[in-house]
Amino acid sequence: MIKDRLCREYVEEIERLRDSIIELEEEIKELKMQLRLKVDEANRLAIENTSLRHKLELMKKREAYLIELIKKLGVPFIIVNEEEFEDVNVDE
Repeated sequence: MIKDRLCREYVEEIERLRDSIIELEEEIKELKMQLRLKVDEANRLAIENTSLRHKLELMKKREAYLIELIKKLGVPFIIVNEEEFEDVNVDE
C-alpha cells in the first residue's frame, strides 16, 4: 500500500514534470520564431538604410554637379539653406 502510494506520487510528479517540459519546449519554439522575425526585420532595415544612404549620396553628387554646371554657365543664382532662415509668410 505504501509502495503503491509512493509510486503513484512519483508517477504523478513525473507526469507534471513532463507536461512542464513540453510547455517549456513550446515556449522556446515560440521565442525562436520571434527572434527569427526580429532578425529578419533588422536585416530588412539595414538593407533599407544602406539603400537610402546610397540614394542620398547620389543626390548630393547630383546637387554638386548641378551647382558647378550653373556656375560654369554663368547663370546668376542664390543658394538658400532653409535651416538657417525662419519661416516667412510671403502671402501677406
